[in-house]
Amino acid sequence: MTRPGPAGGEPRALFPTLIYDAALGARGMRALNRDLAAEARQIEAGDEAGQAWSAERYPGGYTSYGSLDQLQRMAPSVMRLERYLTRHALRFAESLHWDLRGRSLVMSDCWVSIMGEGCGHPGHLHPLAVISGTYYAEAPRGTSGLRFEDPRLASFMAAPPRRADAPEAMRPHVLLPAREGRLYLFESWLRHEVPPNPVEDERISFSFNFVWE
Repeated sequence: MTRPGPAGGEPRALFPTLIYDAALGARGMRALNRDLAAEARQIEAGDEAGQAWSAERYPGGYTSYGSLDQLQRMAPSVMRLERYLTRHALRFAESLHWDLRGRSLVMSDCWVSIMGEGCGHPGHLHPLAVISGTYYAEAPRGTSGLRFEDPRLASFMAAPPRRADAPEAMRPHVLLPAREGRLYLFESWLRHEVPPNPVEDERISFSFNFVWE
């Protein structure tokens, strides 16, 4: 008597990690990006506290994270940017099937980063927020993008490594390219980093958080 073989089955994908990847889609985007880049350099030039903070913690670049982290309340071009980003954040919330009734998604902070050659940002997450993201106002060819880490990595224990040809969704790290006018949104608990910029040209990006209140 022949014993039946194992029944066929298909793996089920549960608990996905979603990254929102979009072009800003704003009318006059090129003009907005020029304004954002110009204002970023004006902010850097006048921010002595931020320059000092960056010299110690952000070698090779400048960030207003430690000095001016609410640019959406003070910089005209960032105020314009905030309106577009909020629309995209709401679309992302729909993709996440969040129930936002009775409360709103509000941008709590926004800061600029100007990354020169060799400047990077080590792995981190954004506590106390729900959606975080980055928008690229200026991104020369070859500049470093945004690298995400599988949030389960610490729980893999003795699991074998992934094959080199594993699909993107199964890799332990995924690097998304920096492109002018590109927007990435993600849940704030997701660990991410920016590898050192390998090119001489500066990359200008605006990072931000949304809270649910």
